[in-house]
Amino acid sequence: NGTRFQDLSSGINAEYGGVSLLVAGFDDEVPYLVQCDPSGAYFAWKATAMGKNHINGKTFLEKRYNADLELEDAVHTAILTLKEGFEGQMTEDNIEIGISTTAGFRKLTRSEIKDYLAALN
Repeated sequence: NGTRFQDLSSGINAEYGGVSLLVAGFDDEVPYLVQCDPSGAYFAWKATAMGKNHINGKTFLEKRYNADLELEDAVHTAILTLKEGFEGQMTEDNIEIGISTTAGFRKLTRSEIKDYLAALN
């Protein structure tokens, strides 16, 4: 029945707010970080945070981020930003870190993440 389907779909739409994405990449040797939100709007960032404690993360990045960060420092800054709103203990088993360069994208191994975490403690 059409009315029942409409009621069901209206209930789903009301509860489901959508998904925001961060897309990182390169275009003509220029790095890009773009946030796409459920409305279809998109925003370019140098650094940003999303999720439950995104305001704290953005505030932290405003203090720590600068365009001249070396890769190692950028990874440390990313991990420290995650720690700002992380609940529980952060380990190599419950976070993932990806790096986008002109050479492409790669995900850090658990061992690499463990080393970064150890360096911060």
